[in-house]
Amino acid sequence: MASSIIILFVAAATVFFYSRRRGRLPLPPGPPPKFLIGNVHQLLPKKEPWRAYITWAEIYGPIFSFRVPNRQFIVLSSLKAATELLDARATTYSDRPIIWMLELAKRNLTLFNMSFNHPYFKAYRTVLKNSLSTRAIQNYQSVQTEECRVLLDSLHKNPACFADHIGRNAAAVILNLAYGWKVTGDDDRFSTMMRLAFESNARLSLPGRWWVEGMPFLRFLPSWFPGAGFKRTAIDHGKRLSITDTVPFNWTKEQIRSGSYTHSFVSEQLLPEDGSTVSAQQEEIIMRCSQVIYAGGFDTTASSMKSFILAMVLFPEVQTLAQAEIDAVVGQDRFPTFGDRDKLPYIEALILELLRWAPVAPQGIPHHAMREDTYEGYRIPKGAVIIPNLISMSRDKEMYPDPSVFRPERFLGSSPQSDPRKLFFGFGRRRCPGSHLAEASLYHNISCILAAFTIAKPLDERGEEFTPPPEYETVGILCHPKPFQCRFIPRNQDLLASLSQ
Repeated sequence: MASSIIILFVAAATVFFYSRRRGRLPLPPGPPPKFLIGNVHQLLPKKEPWRAYITWAEIYGPIFSFRVPNRQFIVLSSLKAATELLDARATTYSDRPIIWMLELAKRNLTLFNMSFNHPYFKAYRTVLKNSLSTRAIQNYQSVQTEECRVLLDSLHKNPACFADHIGRNAAAVILNLAYGWKVTGDDDRFSTMMRLAFESNARLSLPGRWWVEGMPFLRFLPSWFPGAGFKRTAIDHGKRLSITDTVPFNWTKEQIRSGSYTHSFVSEQLLPEDGSTVSAQQEEIIMRCSQVIYAGGFDTTASSMKSFILAMVLFPEVQTLAQAEIDAVVGQDRFPTFGDRDKLPYIEALILELLRWAPVAPQGIPHHAMREDTYEGYRIPKGAVIIPNLISMSRDKEMYPDPSVFRPERFLGSSPQSDPRKLFFGFGRRRCPGSHLAEASLYHNISCILAAFTIAKPLDERGEEFTPPPEYETVGILCHPKPFQCRFIPRNQDLLASLSQ
């Protein structure tokens, strides 16, 4: 009797389930999943799932889906689909999916991970948008200029360590801008702290690394329980990450109290022009925004600058044209300034091409569907993780003919190709508020490096030039060129000598 009731119940549930499915639109096409694990076995290498996305986009088209335990993914591989969903329907797609390891590490209140519905979200965005506007960032041009001179001097004296010099430059500009902190050496305390924090965040966010992402109920295990080592890892890394929120911020507060502070984002926010008192809630927002400025601007800028060096090695004809423009507009007896920017259209086009050719986050930053939606005859379920597949967009042959070629000319003339800024700065309500600062840093460093040096291919044991392979490695969601060699040949020794004066 009992077995008959169970059979009838299962049959009724099956009929109900399939009757509901019959009236629903299908999910976007995608690779066939296995019953329990979905498509997780096909996301190889696990550190770089975007490589699988490239292949699947070619097979299944501009929008496809796949599944892993406990999560449905929708991947957008065309700029049209990403714009029509993430921009035009921003109120549906501006949330972030929960990354449980970051939750366990108490990193859910950083702007990158914060829910769109959190009461602080709009306040964060407003503060950062106002403080990093085109007009506001002009206050920091002297910092960018000073640190660019340090970079050029380092490239002249020790060119083999160019990647380290680029990293130091990015850290120095952002730490000065955010906190008024002056980086004075390669072993700088705050720079080291921030680098370790990036490593922690990358480890916690590593796709496919932690079982708790597919089985969220595991988060309720006590940290001492066998197999709950992931929880101890999250707690340990969370402590390291929390230091980056408080230590630089408190240092700036102490400088303000002593009266010897340097103008920065934090000092400007803590000392409003109207003389009003900053509340504890406002102070927390300022603290977290300062951390976002560093987290969002350091590694991305460093990655783009290393990709620029690689591009100049691989495409010397682009470098020749860029240097000719600089020589014609600026001359050869000084470095380009921010005042020259509007007169250097080829340099601006080169920066746009850099954003397209080497997107720093090939799979973008994931969005989260807050409600069920439909698009192009497909169903996008509530709770789905939406991946903007930036690498496929940047290689779209219809938008960008010969996409593997570094060609700034594609953004010049009367009919330029599609603006690639979205491939770098994001979509909808999650667009990077520091885009103006990032572009300004890229402009100044790139134009000055090209004025100072010719970046040449390295030499082998026989003294002959060879071409380094354009290979990339992924750290977290960001890509960096793998270490490569090149030469920095001075163009004007007298101009470089002036850097040490």
